[in-house]
Amino acid sequence: MPRDAPYLTKSRYVQGLTCPKWLWLGWHEPAPYADPEPGSPAYVGIEVGKKAHLLFPGGVLIDFAPWQHAEAVKHTSDLMADPAVPAIFEAALEYQGVRIRVDILERLPGGGWGIREVKSSGSVKDDYIHDLAIQVYVLTGCGLDLRSIELVHIDTSYVRGAGEIDWAAYFAREDLSETVKSHLPDIPRHAAELFDILARPTHPDIEPGKHCPDFCPFWDRCTKVKPEDWVLHLPRITGPQLEKLSAQGIESIRAIPDSFELNEMQARVRTVLKNGKPWVSPDLKKALRSFGPPAVYLDFETVGPAIPLYEGTRPFQALPFQWSLHRLDAKGNLTHEEFLAREDVDPRRAFTESLIAALDGSDEPIIVYSGFEHRIIREMEALLPEYAEVLDRLAKRLADLLPVVRAHVYFPEFNGKFSIKKVGPALAPNIDYESLDGIADGQGAQTAFERIASDTLAPGEDADSLRESLLRYCELDTMAMVEVHRSLRQLAGG
Repeated sequence: MPRDAPYLTKSRYVQGLTCPKWLWLGWHEPAPYADPEPGSPAYVGIEVGKKAHLLFPGGVLIDFAPWQHAEAVKHTSDLMADPAVPAIFEAALEYQGVRIRVDILERLPGGGWGIREVKSSGSVKDDYIHDLAIQVYVLTGCGLDLRSIELVHIDTSYVRGAGEIDWAAYFAREDLSETVKSHLPDIPRHAAELFDILARPTHPDIEPGKHCPDFCPFWDRCTKVKPEDWVLHLPRITGPQLEKLSAQGIESIRAIPDSFELNEMQARVRTVLKNGKPWVSPDLKKALRSFGPPAVYLDFETVGPAIPLYEGTRPFQALPFQWSLHRLDAKGNLTHEEFLAREDVDPRRAFTESLIAALDGSDEPIIVYSGFEHRIIREMEALLPEYAEVLDRLAKRLADLLPVVRAHVYFPEFNGKFSIKKVGPALAPNIDYESLDGIADGQGAQTAFERIASDTLAPGEDADSLRESLLRYCELDTMAMVEVHRSLRQLAGG
């Protein structure tokens, strides 16, 4: 097969099964290659894959770039012929235009091979089955005696002990032989269909919608022609609703006829967009009675690394490392306090003790925006029983502003969402997340702290600057709550 002809890889195969348009665009209009940024899901996946190599001592890595396919295949063949090599990492093979890199190809005692696909996830997912199936198709097509098919993933029940991680305990290994083999008869047909798609002069005409994966790199491209009030932005819109609207050629929320069945929230959104005027419930003032002022506005940030950083923690466990607190007194005076943990020790005790010092001894409502802070405080109760009583008092003072906004206010600028990132700028135009330098959302905060704690800073980054960005981001979140609460009180006439 010519080197410049379209070919499938295991990732392209899964992409094609998910969305043929994604497959076509990924081949014909690919983004420039770039190494994954430290802390990103792709970077974490690579790091977890490297740790899985430790389960197979003596294994040899095929260290060629993706575009050095021929060299990688030759090296793989040489290693397979050497019985002294117990395992091959990133083994490269090709069969009928499908190129694969096997995470771990293990030589089994007594002959034969085992495939070990590594995933930085805590469970088996459908995509992983397809990923393994296309590899098994290639391996068997190349004549390998394949006797074992395993998924190696993270065991989320693992608790890190003192010292180094026990990698054998960290990873779970699941035999998926029967499940994967049940998919093999369908692969020739699927592969032929995907090659046909790649050979087309233009991409398939597939509409974006609820079926799209969250991580599709072509989402912005596929949705750029959609109206600002696209029907997909209706809160909790269902698949059947979308199908009916599509059948009527309706893409704009404003164009939805009054006869179309919507729930109360959806109908409210349509009305607001049609008349261009915000909606405010007559019961808003009553809903705000328990929120003060005086009041405290509180926001937490957590980190949940796939590879536990601290003794006594599990993979993906949410560890609070930062809080921001604005305090508004009865006279309207506003003050700010904050905490950002050190990265070299488990942050939870220092986080909890600093929070107690800032909040215990007062009784004003503690305003939050979601149930997240309540969950974290309850988790700290269980972790630190000596503080259970005071933490219980803090938890009982929490007042969640999000349900109030959802039930009593809607502005056109919400765009179907109720996050503080949407509501804040809509109700308080002086709140500007776009002006933040570097960290502008919770995911960015989490990965930034993880990069600091794991010493995997990106080129040109320094820990001090990242810590300053973390402080400014979290401070803006609580300032947004202050301004949203102020705006709601004004809308309520009090």
